[in-house]
Amino acid sequence: MNVTRGFTGRSRVPDPGLPPGQYDAGDDWPVLSAEVTPELTVTEWSLRIDGLVAEPRTWGWEEAHVLQASAYEGDIHCVTGWSKFGVRFGGVSLDVFLDLVRPGATATHAVAYSHTGYTTNLPLADLIGGRAWIAFEYDGKPLPAEHGGPARLTVPHLYFWKSAKWIAGLRILDHDEPGFWEQNGYHARGNPWEEQRYSGD
Repeated sequence: MNVTRGFTGRSRVPDPGLPPGQYDAGDDWPVLSAEVTPELTVTEWSLRIDGLVAEPRTWGWEEAHVLQASAYEGDIHCVTGWSKFGVRFGGVSLDVFLDLVRPGATATHAVAYSHTGYTTNLPLADLIGGRAWIAFEYDGKPLPAEHGGPARLTVPHLYFWKSAKWIAGLRILDHDEPGFWEQNGYHARGNPWEEQRYSGD
């Protein structure tokens, strides 16, 4: 199993690892969702990647789990102000999925969408190079439903609203297309180190 260390490392005191405006949530992991938590089983779950790709493809639970497993260990940051240090998500690097569908030369962005209909936009550059995962586990256990289980997108170097819960797919585009929160005043990218919380930041 491949393990990618966080870009900021573990908790420190005093804590230079906290992005501006953030606080250390400690053991807490607040539940924040734009929608009601769905009752989504592993047999119902699927992931599709299409749009500007050579081979659009859909994976079921078992198909996704035969791909090379990897994990993220590091920190996550929420736009509401909390940060959580030393988390571990297990799953499959998004690079593995994207290598199989082969995004086109003109592809620049993606819209991630959930089984609930939630959407968020991301530059393709933020999803490749070992920076994003389809996560099935948290701390060695199945990902809880309230935190996006059975599977969520995990893009830990951006504010966590970009890590779409209950991930259903990615649509690869040659332009930026705002998602749910981006249409409602949030920043198009969401870099916590630059405090890109809201449009105009």
